Amino acid sequence: MPKARRTKKVEARRKREFSYRGKSLPELQAMSLEELARILSARARRSIRRGFNIETSQFFERMRETPKEKIVRTHCRDALILPEHVGRRVAVHNGKAFTELEVRPEMIGHYYGEFSLTRRFEKHSGPGVGATRSSKFMPLK
Repeated sequence: MPKARRTKKVEARRKREFSYRGKSLPELQAMSLEELARILSARARRSIRRGFNIETSQFFERMRETPKEKIVRTHCRDALILPEHVGRRVAVHNGKAFTELEVRPEMIGHYYGEFSLTRRFEKHSGPGVGATRSSKFMPLK
């Protein structure tokens, strides 16, 4: 495929308007919580129907009160990402430190904890200086 055609397809993909189940972002932001619950996934719908706990409610209140350019820090990993949070910067605690993230429209309906990983991938290297003779054997790849 020629490069010009390929870049044209990529640009067309990037320019695509965001929609969540047929609704644009301004339409989602104009909805009430009950209307939004009808189009969200089952897990998110259940969270909304049961009601938010005190910590989550306080976090949502803090999100509404603080200016958009300020970062809001939270330990509340089970808070649902709502359309009104899009464009905000949030620092979510992962058990050791706060992980900063910018809320994008694609994150609506997910939880903040999904974007702040609690475990890190550890790649082990070869055997060290004090290794025994049998553990020094490394098969050739």
